[in-house]
Amino acid sequence: MFPEGCARVSDAVVRREPLSGGTYNTVTRVTLQDGSEWVVKVPPPAGTPRLRYEHGLLYGEAVYFGAAAAVSAPVPEVVQAEFGGAEPFLAMSALPGVPWHQAGPLTDQERGSLRRELGRLVGRAHTVAGPGFGYPGEPWGPLVPTWREAFTAMTDAVLDDAERYGARLPLPVDHIRKVLAGSADVLDEVSRPALVHFDLWEGNILVDGAPGARGIGGIIDGERMFWGDPVADFVSLALFGDIEDDKDFLAGYGETGGPLAFDASVRRRLALYRGYLHLIMLVEVVPRVYPPEQVEWAAREVAPRLTEALGALSG
Repeated sequence: MFPEGCARVSDAVVRREPLSGGTYNTVTRVTLQDGSEWVVKVPPPAGTPRLRYEHGLLYGEAVYFGAAAAVSAPVPEVVQAEFGGAEPFLAMSALPGVPWHQAGPLTDQERGSLRRELGRLVGRAHTVAGPGFGYPGEPWGPLVPTWREAFTAMTDAVLDDAERYGARLPLPVDHIRKVLAGSADVLDEVSRPALVHFDLWEGNILVDGAPGARGIGGIIDGERMFWGDPVADFVSLALFGDIEDDKDFLAGYGETGGPLAFDASVRRRLALYRGYLHLIMLVEVVPRVYPPEQVEWAAREVAPRLTEALGALSG
């Protein structure tokens, strides 16, 4: 059932198809009478347990798509939205293709070509500068002038969530706060708030075309976006891996975003952002009531990587 405010969809829809893969919003693909296709996102009802950063996700996603479209990135067009009131929603155009991890086998040559194309797209998105640092949606309030202030607030919030929900972490919350604070000085080297997606794993990259001639059909699910350090995007782009090993992506990125030297500062910042993402992944299993097998997967696969990231910082 669609929100009443989404009248153009409710009145003209001829087909509805629930989409899987999302873990927070309810997502539906609809076909309208004129043949156009939209994707409609509806957040959980008010009062549903959630992490603090998950408030205002739809607004942040709309901000990401509008900003990325300004540099011709293949992102959905926001066609209708309501961010306040009793029935918030986001309706956007559907893009061609399927999620990368569902596209089937790729040859080494095809994968290399796709990673270079993706690098060019991400590099172009990173040329977009924001008005300040942080999450643009509520309850965060106005953007702040420094990346250290913004990122400290972000990590403090997820650690507060960990305590509130009794999340299973591999180290005490106070110790994690101390390690993150001990490396916060490196954040002062980031002076320009870039457009960061922060969820660029292959499930949010659409691949389109026939085998052997596939290209990037779109970048979707920008709901975790923020204005910050572009280096932060490299964490999900190499989830559980090392972006330095992805020579094809880095070659494409260098064409549009400029060359990137993986010096001590960049590697230290990457460890901070890995820690932040892994904290989110470990804490969210509680309010989202993940099944036991997913909870155990997080404890087995994510928790050691959080420990590794914190070890890199304290070392």
